[in-house]
Amino acid sequence: MANVRLESIKKIYPHSSETKKRKKGEPREQGKANLQITDKGVVAVQDFSLEIADQEFIVLVGPSGCGKSTTLRMVAGLEEISDGKLYIDDVLVNDVAPKDRDIAMVFQNYALYPHMTVFENMAFALKLRKEKKEVIQQKVTEAARTLEIEDLLSRKPKALSGGQRQRVAIGRAIVRNPKVFLMDEPLSNLDAKLRNQMRAEIILLRKKIDTTFIYVTHDQTEAMTLGDRIVIMKDGVIQQIGTPHEVFNRPLNLFVAGFIGTPQMNFFDGRLAIQNGQYHVHVYNADILLTDEMQAALKAKNAGEDEVTVGIRPEHIMVSNTDSPDVIESELSVSEMMGSEIYLHVDVGGGHVDVQNKEAVIRIPVTDAADEYSSANTGHTSVKFRLHPGLLHLFDKTTGESILSC
Repeated sequence: MANVRLESIKKIYPHSSETKKRKKGEPREQGKANLQITDKGVVAVQDFSLEIADQEFIVLVGPSGCGKSTTLRMVAGLEEISDGKLYIDDVLVNDVAPKDRDIAMVFQNYALYPHMTVFENMAFALKLRKEKKEVIQQKVTEAARTLEIEDLLSRKPKALSGGQRQRVAIGRAIVRNPKVFLMDEPLSNLDAKLRNQMRAEIILLRKKIDTTFIYVTHDQTEAMTLGDRIVIMKDGVIQQIGTPHEVFNRPLNLFVAGFIGTPQMNFFDGRLAIQNGQYHVHVYNADILLTDEMQAALKAKNAGEDEVTVGIRPEHIMVSNTDSPDVIESELSVSEMMGSEIYLHVDVGGGHVDVQNKEAVIRIPVTDAADEYSSANTGHTSVKFRLHPGLLHLFDKTTGESILSC
């Protein structure tokens, strides 16, 4: 068991043939990470600082190319640290070999030896340590019992399902009793049903073994359900660190707000206005009086009137049949039946030809949905809705930073 501390960690990859052709600051092709380019090379991870407590479960999450796996591999010793310091159990390990860091890693592709049985795969690292046979037998049996794979010990990987192979890979790491457990997208190769099952098993496993976990995923559902804290990354830079509750309810910027949550947060063009000494937000034709808490936060910052981006999650939009100053009118374009819920995709642009954000998603229980909302024929169906004033998010139009965050 150990704490892990990363101090201003940086990873720079030497210039490739692609980056040599591009000038510093020039954006990459569309769809690729917008990583910083310097004279030394491409900066994949920038100034990464994080303290992980003993037995804490930390999740690094972000889109492909954000630097999360590179960060994990630097902790494992599989990637050299370009700059900064890495401590495991308060010992500087920048130049310590991977085998001497007392860590165990579970990979996305299982990395099992195909010619070995499950028992031999799980026992391999212990044999390299020259552990006694009875110790190996005991540790492998205990890990297999924990993971419910006792009946698979004599099989070879080709005779196992994807979920069973991943259990074996996890078991191989458990038997080493490592100080730090690293997991690099371990569920991404599984189908949806198995992912849900394995996610629950990892939660149970965490309760059984007292080890520090660092888990990498691009799946925000995994991040929200597994992590004590979540580290959200983009282009090699930490965007926010917080508990699942904090990053969901108090995103620090537009990226975090849009990345966390399914469906993603709606964003509207709006204007922060002051009327009779109180803050209002104007969105389309709606005039929304902000809550007392928001009033106090904005007054403390001496916020003035300005154009803003207004964010609200689909589940925080309320369908309304009334006509009041805070009601927005729209037209239903698509209705998605999701079992117990319906996602209403609406066009809120109307006659406002200068408005950019013309679409929104409203998430409502089936029991609250009118018949015309659940119909396959949604043409020309009018939808009136209100934005819950206490659950609005306001972002600076230029920087994308939250206006309400402390």
